[in-house]
Amino acid sequence: MGKPGALIPVLALLACLAFGLVSGGNFNDDCEATWEPQNCWVYDAGNSLSLALVSNSSGSMIRSKRQFIYGTVSTWIQLVKGNSAGTVTTYYLSSVGDNHDEIDFEFLGNETGQPYTLHTNVYADGVGNKEMQFVPWFDPTDGYHKYTISWTPCMIVWYVDDLPIRVFRNYRESNGVAFPTSRPMYAYSSIWSADDWATQGGRVKTDWTHSPFVANYHGIDLDICECYGGDCIYGCAGAYGQPYCGGLTDEQRWKMQWVQEKYRIYDYCVDYKDGKVPGVECSLPQY
Repeated sequence: MGKPGALIPVLALLACLAFGLVSGGNFNDDCEATWEPQNCWVYDAGNSLSLALVSNSSGSMIRSKRQFIYGTVSTWIQLVKGNSAGTVTTYYLSSVGDNHDEIDFEFLGNETGQPYTLHTNVYADGVGNKEMQFVPWFDPTDGYHKYTISWTPCMIVWYVDDLPIRVFRNYRESNGVAFPTSRPMYAYSSIWSADDWATQGGRVKTDWTHSPFVANYHGIDLDICECYGGDCIYGCAGAYGQPYCGGLTDEQRWKMQWVQEKYRIYDYCVDYKDGKVPGVECSLPQY
């Protein structure tokens, strides 16, 4: 693919017309570009999408038009190739307004030949600081890989290529741990510059001679409990092929443990630096 600057004028009318909101959705169905739409375009009959980071103040963001409480959101992403230091590609759910809720997948770029960082986090009632990070066991710039967020009343699960990498259970009622349950969320994706912190703590800066940086998407699959006029439908059928509160299977637990033992590089639950105290959820089962 050539530089997006040559394509954007031709495809301006297509820029982020949609972000599919039904299972098997199409990028031409239901989307709005909330930031720099000229750096976002769809193609392949709406089945593919690209977001470009052109300068430190000009990236791009898309957002689903519909809100939902609970559901499973998947897409296939090919991350920025080559020297991606200082760039952040995101795929996340978030509410709007004060004390927001958010469930994050963030992909922190690196120098050529160095691995990406897969960054996950949860915000509930406006409070985050529940980060867990991984290095991928594959090259996320070589072809497309599937990234899934499953949000249910009982737990949040992050999947990579259908493999669970992290669980955050709902201990709100039993242990007072904040968990997103009532604020409708949108699905977002974006690419932006964060070279003050993203790559090796900000020590490696973005090399803008490699601009534009492009993240590619193919396919979108949302199985969600949609909200209409502020009202949300509760008690939807199971998410990600399992009942809402069924938990992971034994095989899924084993696979997640394998990923965490071999590829997890940061866990807030064992970070005691600067007087940090892990939350009570860290001592409770997460499966």
